[in-house]
Amino acid sequence: MKIILITGVAGNIGSSLAKYLLLNKKSVVVGIDNFCSGFKENLPTNSGNFIFYKGNVNNINFLKKIFINHKINEIYHYAAYVGVDRTIKNPELVFEDIKGIHNILRLSKEYNVKKIAYASSSEVYGENSKIPYHEIKSAANPKLPYASVKLISENMIISLCKKYQISYVIFRFFNTYGPLQSNDYVIKRFINLALKNKPLEIYGDGTQTRTFLYIDDNVEATTNAFSKKDLNNQIINIGSKKMYSINQLAKKIIKITGSKSKIIHREKRLMGDTKIRQPDNKLFLSLVGKRKLVDLDSGIQKVIDFIQ
Repeated sequence: MKIILITGVAGNIGSSLAKYLLLNKKSVVVGIDNFCSGFKENLPTNSGNFIFYKGNVNNINFLKKIFINHKINEIYHYAAYVGVDRTIKNPELVFEDIKGIHNILRLSKEYNVKKIAYASSSEVYGENSKIPYHEIKSAANPKLPYASVKLISENMIISLCKKYQISYVIFRFFNTYGPLQSNDYVIKRFINLALKNKPLEIYGDGTQTRTFLYIDDNVEATTNAFSKKDLNNQIINIGSKKMYSINQLAKKIIKITGSKSKIIHREKRLMGDTKIRQPDNKLFLSLVGKRKLVDLDSGIQKVIDFIQ
């Protein structure tokens, strides 16, 4: 039976991925998390094929014991110190994550791991003047510590996997949301406030735009990409192309929840709030087939139903 390691397994994407992989009952999933931003409640509970370790992948001794205990075949490396405000306030913790990717790569070589998937971010594009952002044609322009570490990690994977003869795929995520997401991300935060009729606070004038992808679409695309040999050693944008301003998002959530919340604008962030972000997602769409993506209204309702 294939053994798959998922780091950051208690987060929104990691936990959803684990549950999806466990459905086919053909894999053992070994999960790692230190609950920095993930939650114990997110972990799979109804599968004997799930093994969990609490700890930090930046600790080589902790991580090596897992590789000794299990013959890891494949890895989804999703662990990271995340959150715009959190990472701006604690850049030293962000840079610690470079140790994590180095540890993963060293041990993958030593223990003959066949393939690695890495969770990068749309943040690596920074403030580019031309949209949509293309995986190859658009230049990386990271401004924040978080984005810089993601780009450094991408380069480490590309260089060392080539040297070690390990296949990889790099996913640049564009705002994946879902019921298991932390409450400090924009959709979950707005919904929680709206359900309590509390004000929805927006940084700046709210005209900054984002695209939003429901978790089920993320997991389907990434697992399909991982299984395709012709996508080995590629970078793939994972996201919807439909853009919404943060003002539009706030109004939509107020309408769907039937809330009496008001919108309040706060001073613009000094860092970390690019004006516009949109992926070229042709490759991503090829991975979800002909079906439609979960639209934003339906996704928001799924999160509301989970909370209530």
